[in-house]
Amino acid sequence: MSYPIQDIFTRFYPDFLKVYQPTFEQNKVANDIIKCKTPAMGGNASFCEDCESVVVHYNSCRDRHCPCCQGLAKEKWIDKRKSEVVDAPYFHAIFTVPEETNPLIYANKKLLYNLMYQASADTLKALAADKKYLNASIGFMSILHTHGQNLSFHPHLHCIVLGGGLTKDLKFNCAKEDFLFPIFVVAKLFRNKYLDALKALFKAGELSFGGSSLRYRNSYEFKELLNILYRKNWVPHIKETFKGAQGVIEYLGRYTHRVAISNARILSVSEEAVRFRAKDYKNGGKSIIITLSPVEFIRRFLMHVLPRKFVKIRHYGILSNRVKKVKLAICRNIVRGRYQKPILDGMSTTEILKELFGININQCPFCKGNHLKPYHRRE
Repeated sequence: MSYPIQDIFTRFYPDFLKVYQPTFEQNKVANDIIKCKTPAMGGNASFCEDCESVVVHYNSCRDRHCPCCQGLAKEKWIDKRKSEVVDAPYFHAIFTVPEETNPLIYANKKLLYNLMYQASADTLKALAADKKYLNASIGFMSILHTHGQNLSFHPHLHCIVLGGGLTKDLKFNCAKEDFLFPIFVVAKLFRNKYLDALKALFKAGELSFGGSSLRYRNSYEFKELLNILYRKNWVPHIKETFKGAQGVIEYLGRYTHRVAISNARILSVSEEAVRFRAKDYKNGGKSIIITLSPVEFIRRFLMHVLPRKFVKIRHYGILSNRVKKVKLAICRNIVRGRYQKPILDGMSTTEILKELFGININQCPFCKGNHLKPYHRRE
Protein backbone atom coordinates (compact mmCIF):
# COMPACT_ATOMS: atom_id res chain seq x y z
CA MET A 1 0.00 0.00 0.00
CA SER A 2 1.29 3.48 -0.85
CA TYR A 3 0.19 6.88 0.41
CA PRO A 4 -0.22 9.80 -2.01
CA ILE A 5 2.10 12.70 -1.35
CA GLN A 6 -0.90 14.88 -2.15
CA ASP A 7 -2.51 13.72 1.12
CA ILE A 8 0.59 14.72 3.09
CA PHE A 9 0.55 18.23 1.64
CA THR A 10 -3.22 18.58 2.08
CA ARG A 11 -3.07 17.61 5.76
CA PHE A 12 0.21 19.15 6.88
CA TYR A 13 1.12 22.08 4.61
CA PRO A 14 -0.72 24.55 6.91
CA ASP A 15 1.52 23.31 9.76
CA PHE A 16 4.58 23.76 7.56
CA LEU A 17 3.61 27.39 6.89
CA LYS A 18 3.57 28.09 10.64
CA VAL A 19 7.28 27.24 10.78
CA TYR A 20 8.76 28.06 7.35
CA GLN A 21 8.41 30.72 4.67
CA PRO A 22 8.54 29.01 1.27
CA THR A 23 9.63 30.78 -1.88
CA PHE A 24 7.07 31.69 -4.53
CA GLU A 25 8.06 28.64 -6.59
CA GLN A 26 7.87 26.29 -3.60
CA ASN A 27 4.46 27.59 -2.58
CA LYS A 28 3.17 27.19 -6.13
CA VAL A 29 4.36 23.58 -6.30
CA ALA A 30 2.77 22.79 -2.93
CA ASN A 31 -0.56 24.25 -3.99
CA ASP A 32 -0.43 22.52 -7.38
CA ILE A 33 0.08 19.16 -5.66
CA ILE A 34 -2.78 19.85 -3.24
CA LYS A 35 -5.20 20.87 -6.03
CA CYS A 36 -4.18 18.24 -8.59
CA LYS A 37 -7.20 16.33 -9.97
CA THR A 38 -9.59 18.07 -7.58
CA PRO A 39 -12.47 20.52 -8.26
CA ALA A 40 -10.02 23.36 -7.59
CA MET A 41 -8.28 22.59 -10.91
CA GLY A 42 -11.51 22.56 -12.90
CA GLY A 43 -12.51 19.75 -15.18
CA ASN A 44 -15.11 18.48 -17.60
CA ALA A 45 -18.22 16.36 -17.40
CA SER A 46 -19.41 13.57 -19.68
CA PHE A 47 -22.86 12.06 -20.13
CA CYS A 48 -23.39 8.35 -20.75
CA GLU A 49 -25.93 7.79 -23.48
CA ASP A 50 -26.52 4.23 -22.26
CA CYS A 51 -27.20 4.60 -18.52
CA GLU A 52 -27.58 8.42 -18.37
CA SER A 53 -24.86 8.76 -15.71
CA VAL A 54 -22.75 11.92 -15.47
CA VAL A 55 -18.99 11.35 -15.12
CA VAL A 56 -16.67 14.16 -13.99
CA HIS A 57 -12.94 14.23 -14.82
CA TYR A 58 -10.87 16.81 -12.93
CA ASN A 59 -7.77 18.33 -14.51
CA SER A 60 -4.26 17.45 -13.39
CA CYS A 61 -1.87 20.21 -12.35
CA ARG A 62 0.86 19.16 -14.85
CA ASP A 63 3.53 20.46 -12.48
CA ARG A 64 6.86 18.76 -13.17
CA HIS A 65 7.36 18.22 -9.44
CA CYS A 66 4.02 16.44 -8.95
CA PRO A 67 4.42 12.65 -8.67
CA CYS A 68 0.95 12.13 -10.16
CA CYS A 69 1.63 14.01 -13.40
CA GLN A 70 4.82 12.48 -14.79
CA GLY A 71 3.66 9.23 -16.38
CA LEU A 72 2.12 10.61 -19.57
CA ALA A 73 4.72 13.37 -19.97
CA LYS A 74 7.53 10.81 -19.60
CA GLU A 75 6.09 8.43 -22.19
CA LYS A 76 5.52 11.20 -24.75
CA TRP A 77 9.05 12.54 -24.26
CA ILE A 78 10.66 9.11 -24.57
CA ASP A 79 8.63 8.34 -27.69
CA LYS A 80 10.05 11.45 -29.37
CA ARG A 81 13.59 10.34 -28.55
CA LYS A 82 13.19 7.17 -30.63
CA SER A 83 14.23 9.18 -33.67
CA GLU A 84 17.37 10.46 -31.88
CA VAL A 85 19.28 7.30 -30.97
CA VAL A 86 22.09 5.49 -32.77
CA ASP A 87 22.65 1.73 -32.71
CA ALA A 88 25.93 1.98 -30.77
CA PRO A 89 27.08 1.62 -27.15
CA TYR A 90 25.83 4.20 -24.67
CA PHE A 91 27.34 5.19 -21.33
CA HIS A 92 25.78 6.54 -18.16
CA ALA A 93 27.97 9.23 -16.58
CA ILE A 94 27.18 10.75 -13.18
CA PHE A 95 28.76 14.06 -12.17
CA THR A 96 28.56 15.19 -8.57
CA VAL A 97 30.37 17.79 -6.48
CA PRO A 98 31.68 17.53 -2.89
CA GLU A 99 29.07 18.07 -0.19
CA GLU A 100 30.95 21.16 1.06
CA THR A 101 29.55 23.03 -1.96
CA ASN A 102 25.91 22.29 -1.08
CA PRO A 103 25.19 25.42 1.02
CA LEU A 104 26.61 27.63 -1.73
CA ILE A 105 24.68 25.79 -4.46
CA TYR A 106 21.42 26.03 -2.49
CA ALA A 107 21.86 29.80 -2.17
CA ASN A 108 22.58 30.09 -5.93
CA LYS A 109 20.47 27.32 -7.43
CA LYS A 110 20.03 28.51 -10.99
CA LEU A 111 23.56 29.89 -11.34
CA LEU A 112 25.39 26.88 -9.90
CA TYR A 113 23.12 24.25 -11.40
CA ASN A 114 23.97 25.83 -14.76
CA LEU A 115 27.65 25.66 -13.83
CA MET A 116 27.37 21.90 -13.23
CA TYR A 117 25.88 21.46 -16.71
CA GLN A 118 28.54 23.62 -18.33
CA ALA A 119 31.56 22.11 -16.56
CA SER A 120 30.45 18.52 -17.20
CA ALA A 121 29.57 19.24 -20.85
CA ASP A 122 32.91 20.95 -21.48
CA THR A 123 34.68 17.99 -19.86
CA LEU A 124 32.98 15.37 -22.02
CA LYS A 125 33.36 17.34 -25.25
CA ALA A 126 37.04 18.13 -24.60
CA LEU A 127 37.94 14.50 -23.90
CA ALA A 128 35.94 13.23 -26.89
CA ALA A 129 37.81 15.63 -29.18
CA ASP A 130 41.19 14.46 -27.84
CA LYS A 131 43.10 12.28 -30.34
CA LYS A 132 43.98 9.88 -27.50
CA TYR A 133 40.33 8.95 -27.15
CA LEU A 134 37.63 9.43 -29.80
CA ASN A 135 38.92 12.39 -31.83
CA ALA A 136 35.28 13.11 -32.59
CA SER A 137 32.24 15.17 -31.66
CA ILE A 138 29.95 13.17 -29.38
CA GLY A 139 26.35 13.62 -28.34
CA PHE A 140 24.81 13.38 -24.89
CA MET A 141 21.93 14.59 -22.75
CA SER A 142 22.23 15.80 -19.16
CA ILE A 143 19.51 15.51 -16.54
CA LEU A 144 19.71 17.23 -13.15
CA HIS A 145 18.66 15.48 -9.94
CA THR A 146 18.98 17.31 -6.63
CA HIS A 147 17.78 14.63 -4.24
CA GLY A 148 19.25 11.67 -2.44
CA GLN A 149 17.16 8.68 -1.42
CA ASN A 150 16.54 10.23 2.01
CA LEU A 151 15.37 13.51 0.38
CA SER A 152 18.60 15.27 1.38
CA PHE A 153 20.03 17.96 -0.89
CA HIS A 154 22.41 16.17 -3.23
CA PRO A 155 22.73 17.88 -6.64
CA HIS A 156 24.16 15.67 -9.38
CA LEU A 157 23.89 15.18 -13.13
CA HIS A 158 22.97 12.02 -15.00
CA CYS A 159 24.45 12.13 -18.50
CA ILE A 160 23.45 9.62 -21.16
CA VAL A 161 26.43 9.62 -23.53
CA LEU A 162 26.64 8.16 -27.02
CA GLY A 163 29.79 6.02 -27.06
CA GLY A 164 30.98 7.35 -30.38
CA GLY A 165 30.96 10.45 -32.51
CA LEU A 166 31.49 12.11 -35.84
CA THR A 167 34.96 13.06 -36.98
CA LYS A 168 35.68 16.15 -39.04
CA ASP A 169 35.67 14.04 -42.20
CA LEU A 170 32.24 12.62 -41.20
CA LYS A 171 33.31 9.18 -40.10
CA PHE A 172 31.85 7.52 -36.99
CA ASN A 173 34.44 6.61 -34.35
CA CYS A 174 33.04 4.16 -31.82
CA ALA A 175 34.28 3.81 -28.23
CA LYS A 176 35.19 0.48 -26.72
CA GLU A 177 32.12 -1.16 -25.28
CA ASP A 178 33.44 -1.11 -21.70
CA PHE A 179 35.47 2.10 -21.80
CA LEU A 180 34.76 5.73 -22.57
CA PHE A 181 37.38 7.90 -20.82
CA PRO A 182 39.77 7.28 -17.87
CA ILE A 183 37.80 8.19 -14.77
CA PHE A 184 40.72 9.96 -13.04
CA VAL A 185 41.14 12.20 -16.11
CA VAL A 186 37.40 13.00 -16.12
CA ALA A 187 37.48 13.80 -12.39
CA LYS A 188 40.45 16.16 -12.58
CA LEU A 189 39.22 18.02 -15.65
CA PHE A 190 35.68 18.42 -14.28
CA ARG A 191 37.00 19.65 -10.92
CA ASN A 192 39.29 22.22 -12.51
CA LYS A 193 36.64 23.54 -14.90
CA TYR A 194 34.05 23.79 -12.14
CA LEU A 195 36.29 25.51 -9.60
CA ASP A 196 37.85 27.90 -12.14
CA ALA A 197 34.35 29.07 -13.06
CA LEU A 198 33.31 29.26 -9.39
CA LYS A 199 36.28 31.53 -8.63
CA ALA A 200 35.35 33.75 -11.56
CA LEU A 201 31.76 34.06 -10.30
CA PHE A 202 33.00 35.06 -6.85
CA LYS A 203 35.42 37.60 -8.27
CA ALA A 204 32.64 39.11 -10.42
CA GLY A 205 30.37 39.42 -7.38
CA GLU A 206 27.68 37.21 -8.91
CA LEU A 207 27.28 34.78 -6.00
CA SER A 208 24.64 35.21 -3.32
CA PHE A 209 25.20 34.16 0.28
CA GLY A 210 22.69 33.17 2.91
CA GLY A 211 22.07 30.66 5.66
CA SER A 212 25.02 28.34 6.18
CA SER A 213 26.79 29.79 3.12
CA LEU A 214 26.87 33.31 4.57
CA ARG A 215 30.44 32.93 5.85
CA TYR A 216 31.75 32.42 2.31
CA ARG A 217 31.05 36.07 1.60
CA ASN A 218 34.41 36.63 3.30
CA SER A 219 37.17 36.18 0.73
CA TYR A 220 39.39 34.28 3.19
CA GLU A 221 36.61 31.82 4.01
CA PHE A 222 35.87 31.38 0.31
CA LYS A 223 39.54 30.75 -0.43
CA GLU A 224 39.65 28.13 2.33
CA LEU A 225 36.60 26.44 0.79
CA LEU A 226 38.38 26.31 -2.55
CA ASN A 227 41.46 24.79 -0.92
CA ILE A 228 39.32 22.06 0.62
CA LEU A 229 37.63 21.37 -2.72
CA TYR A 230 40.93 21.17 -4.62
CA ARG A 231 42.28 18.68 -2.08
CA LYS A 232 39.26 16.39 -2.22
CA ASN A 233 38.85 13.50 -4.63
CA TRP A 234 36.02 14.25 -7.01
CA VAL A 235 34.37 10.99 -7.94
CA PRO A 236 32.34 11.01 -11.15
CA HIS A 237 31.05 7.66 -12.31
CA ILE A 238 30.89 6.28 -15.85
CA LYS A 239 29.53 2.89 -16.79
CA GLU A 240 28.54 1.21 -20.02
CA THR A 241 24.89 0.50 -19.50
CA PHE A 242 23.32 -0.70 -22.69
CA LYS A 243 24.10 -1.67 -26.25
CA GLY A 244 22.15 -0.13 -29.07
CA ALA A 245 19.09 1.94 -29.62
CA GLN A 246 16.46 -0.21 -27.89
CA GLY A 247 18.34 -0.32 -24.60
CA VAL A 248 18.83 3.41 -24.30
CA ILE A 249 15.15 4.15 -24.94
CA GLU A 250 14.10 1.82 -22.13
CA TYR A 251 16.76 3.29 -19.83
CA LEU A 252 15.88 6.96 -20.32
CA GLY A 253 12.59 6.78 -18.47
CA ARG A 254 14.33 6.01 -15.19
CA TYR A 255 15.89 9.46 -15.01
CA THR A 256 14.14 12.02 -17.19
CA HIS A 257 10.94 12.75 -15.25
CA ARG A 258 11.79 11.44 -11.80
CA VAL A 259 10.62 13.61 -8.91
CA ALA A 260 12.15 13.75 -5.42
CA ILE A 261 10.10 10.78 -4.19
CA SER A 262 7.29 8.69 -5.64
CA ASN A 263 4.03 7.75 -3.95
CA ALA A 264 5.06 4.08 -4.07
CA ARG A 265 7.88 4.66 -1.57
CA ILE A 266 5.60 6.08 1.14
CA LEU A 267 4.84 3.35 3.71
CA SER A 268 2.72 5.15 6.30
CA VAL A 269 1.52 8.59 7.32
CA SER A 270 0.38 9.69 10.76
CA GLU A 271 0.16 12.93 12.73
CA GLU A 272 3.64 12.23 14.08
CA ALA A 273 5.57 10.69 11.21
CA VAL A 274 5.94 9.90 7.53
CA ARG A 275 7.74 6.61 6.89
CA PHE A 276 9.23 5.78 3.49
CA ARG A 277 11.56 3.29 1.86
CA ALA A 278 15.03 4.30 0.71
CA LYS A 279 18.24 2.69 -0.50
CA ASP A 280 21.40 3.16 1.52
CA TYR A 281 24.06 3.36 -1.20
CA LYS A 282 26.84 3.59 1.40
CA ASN A 283 25.90 0.04 2.38
CA GLY A 284 25.53 -1.55 -1.04
CA GLY A 285 22.05 -0.21 -1.77
CA LYS A 286 20.50 -1.91 1.26
CA SER A 287 16.82 -1.07 1.73
CA ILE A 288 16.12 1.03 4.83
CA ILE A 289 13.15 2.90 6.29
CA ILE A 290 13.36 6.67 6.89
CA THR A 291 11.08 8.31 9.46
CA LEU A 292 10.46 12.07 9.35
CA SER A 293 7.88 14.38 10.86
CA PRO A 294 5.30 15.50 8.26
CA VAL A 295 6.61 19.08 8.37
CA GLU A 296 10.20 17.92 7.89
CA PHE A 297 9.11 15.68 5.02
CA ILE A 298 7.50 18.67 3.28
CA ARG A 299 10.57 20.84 3.94
CA ARG A 300 12.86 18.28 2.35
CA PHE A 301 10.54 17.72 -0.60
CA LEU A 302 10.37 21.45 -1.35
CA MET A 303 14.17 21.79 -1.25
CA HIS A 304 14.15 20.13 -4.67
CA VAL A 305 11.84 22.57 -6.42
CA LEU A 306 13.68 23.85 -9.48
CA PRO A 307 13.97 27.54 -10.37
CA ARG A 308 11.20 28.95 -12.55
CA LYS A 309 11.63 28.15 -16.27
CA PHE A 310 14.75 26.12 -15.51
CA VAL A 311 15.56 23.62 -18.28
CA LYS A 312 16.18 20.28 -16.59
CA ILE A 313 16.96 18.09 -19.63
CA ARG A 314 19.65 19.49 -21.93
CA HIS A 315 21.23 18.16 -25.13
CA TYR A 316 24.82 18.68 -26.29
CA GLY A 317 27.15 17.99 -29.19
CA ILE A 318 25.55 16.17 -32.09
CA LEU A 319 22.33 15.94 -30.04
CA SER A 320 22.00 19.71 -29.67
CA ASN A 321 18.91 21.17 -31.30
CA ARG A 322 20.88 23.19 -33.86
CA VAL A 323 22.55 20.22 -35.54
CA LYS A 324 20.95 16.96 -34.43
CA LYS A 325 18.58 16.58 -37.39
CA VAL A 326 21.46 16.57 -39.88
CA LYS A 327 24.18 14.89 -37.82
CA LEU A 328 22.01 12.11 -36.46
CA ALA A 329 20.93 11.31 -40.00
CA ILE A 330 24.62 11.03 -40.96
CA CYS A 331 25.35 8.78 -37.95
CA ARG A 332 22.42 6.51 -38.74
CA ASN A 333 23.48 6.30 -42.36
CA ILE A 334 26.91 5.10 -41.22
CA VAL A 335 25.77 2.93 -38.31
CA ARG A 336 23.13 0.74 -39.80
CA GLY A 337 20.66 -0.75 -37.37
CA ARG A 338 17.04 -1.48 -36.59
CA TYR A 339 15.44 1.69 -35.31
CA GLN A 340 12.06 2.21 -33.73
CA LYS A 341 9.83 4.98 -34.98
CA PRO A 342 7.80 7.27 -32.72
CA ILE A 343 4.28 5.91 -32.39
CA LEU A 344 2.57 8.70 -30.46
CA ASP A 345 3.05 11.56 -32.95
CA GLY A 346 -0.30 13.03 -33.91
CA MET A 347 -2.22 11.01 -31.33
CA SER A 348 -4.64 12.70 -28.95
CA THR A 349 -4.33 12.31 -25.17
CA THR A 350 -7.35 10.00 -25.26
CA GLU A 351 -5.65 7.77 -27.84
CA ILE A 352 -2.31 7.79 -25.98
CA LEU A 353 -3.93 6.75 -22.70
CA LYS A 354 -5.62 3.84 -24.42
CA GLU A 355 -2.49 2.82 -26.35
CA LEU A 356 -0.04 2.92 -23.43
CA PHE A 357 -2.09 2.28 -20.31
CA GLY A 358 -5.23 0.61 -21.58
CA ILE A 359 -7.31 3.45 -20.15
CA ASN A 360 -10.46 4.26 -22.14
CA ILE A 361 -11.76 7.60 -20.90
CA ASN A 362 -14.76 7.25 -23.22
CA GLN A 363 -15.96 4.21 -21.27
CA CYS A 364 -18.62 4.74 -18.61
CA PRO A 365 -17.36 3.50 -15.22
CA PHE A 366 -20.91 2.49 -14.26
CA CYS A 367 -22.30 0.50 -17.18
CA LYS A 368 -18.99 -0.03 -19.05
CA GLY A 369 -20.52 1.29 -22.25
CA ASN A 370 -18.39 3.30 -24.68
CA HIS A 371 -20.79 6.15 -25.25
CA LEU A 372 -19.60 8.95 -22.98
CA LYS A 373 -20.24 12.31 -24.62
CA PRO A 374 -19.45 15.85 -23.46
CA TYR A 375 -22.15 16.90 -20.99
CA HIS A 376 -24.20 19.99 -21.78
CA ARG A 377 -26.71 21.06 -19.15
CA ARG A 378 -30.20 21.55 -20.54
CA GLU A 379 -32.00 24.74 -19.50
